[in-house]
Amino acid sequence: MLHDSEDTEEIIERVAALDIGKAELVACVRVPNPNSPGRRAQEITTYSTMTRSLLGLGERLRELGVSRVVMEATSDYWKPVFYILEAQGLDPWLVNAKDVKHLPGRPKTDRLDAVWLAKIAERQMIRPSFVPPPRIRLLRDLTRYRVDLIKARTAEKNRVEKLLEDAQIKLSAVVSDIFGISGREMLAALLAGERDPAVLAQLARSRMRAKIPVLEQAFVGRFTDHHAFLLRTMLARIDETSADIAAVETRIEELIVPFAQAVSQLDEITGVGITAAHVVIAEIGIDMSRFPTAAHLCSWARFAPGVKESAGKNKGRGTTGHGNPYLARVLGEAAVAASRTDTFLGERYRRIARRRGKKKAIVAVGRSILVIIWHLLSDPDTRYHDLGSDFYDHRIGPDRKKRNHIRQLEALGYKVTLQPAA
Repeated sequence: MLHDSEDTEEIIERVAALDIGKAELVACVRVPNPNSPGRRAQEITTYSTMTRSLLGLGERLRELGVSRVVMEATSDYWKPVFYILEAQGLDPWLVNAKDVKHLPGRPKTDRLDAVWLAKIAERQMIRPSFVPPPRIRLLRDLTRYRVDLIKARTAEKNRVEKLLEDAQIKLSAVVSDIFGISGREMLAALLAGERDPAVLAQLARSRMRAKIPVLEQAFVGRFTDHHAFLLRTMLARIDETSADIAAVETRIEELIVPFAQAVSQLDEITGVGITAAHVVIAEIGIDMSRFPTAAHLCSWARFAPGVKESAGKNKGRGTTGHGNPYLARVLGEAAVAASRTDTFLGERYRRIARRRGKKKAIVAVGRSILVIIWHLLSDPDTRYHDLGSDFYDHRIGPDRKKRNHIRQLEALGYKVTLQPAA
């Protein structure tokens, strides 16, 4: 029996597709043919990616009445093209290269790629990727750069630890953070020429002073002028990077002011702090109309299991794929932080970790946090309310738990008779 399909074939009358390279791009414009009703006319032109040439491209597209411009996400070359066309009032779409893969067996050139992209775009066979508005893009640049700076500083700290090991200074075996106040004073004394282990150990502060006898043993080594030169250079890089991180964080706090309410809402979620809230807003924005439901947001972020079915069998179900790495990182950190709390999310993590393992529990709790984020950002008046760590106990009533336990015992071969306790 035939049923009506929800799909409707609708041709976009005036569409343009861009195949973008580093130095030039190929633009294919398809519009109705004025001389042959029902047929299409197309124009294929090559433009330089210099700003003046891109402005000319925008003027030409407006002259032809193009209503949609589609381009592939090719490295970072798409960004100046997208931003200029967006500023000129056009409707640029950024699409995933995997969604517009060329048919096998056909020749491949820049011109043919542009024509192919235009043809599938006019039939609405592709979906646009999420590109945040300009203010969110500025915030995203800063939050991502902060992550890169932190990685660079961590790498330099690891080099310092390896250098001390090479000098037989076992400070990291005694001190959890060799870059704390006590650790930095000890490293500064080493650079100043102090080599006496007893003197270096006396620089310990507060609770670390209980470790002075062990610290004296840790500083027995062969710290030479060569090590001092490298250590001085490494510490300078660490301090410089720390100053850069502080400057970036100051700039982030300036740009986040218009989104203070959203930050306050997200900060209430278990495991999500101010810094994590900044990253979430920078990656997904605050306009949830781009994601019709929370499931759409989870699917975009790849926090949803993929579906791959063939011959009635599910293949590869459970894998999420690769999504936004910056968003995945902060959701994973939030999930780990929530796992240590006596809350609903903490109990959810522990229940899943017992059955499926810690990695799957982190992904599941990260998805739950993302669903919460969608609901909070969809309604500015919504506030986060924790369901409590005993939510599952209350949700599964005593009668249901009793039936489950009886069924399990009977499956093991026992005959169960219940008698109420006194």
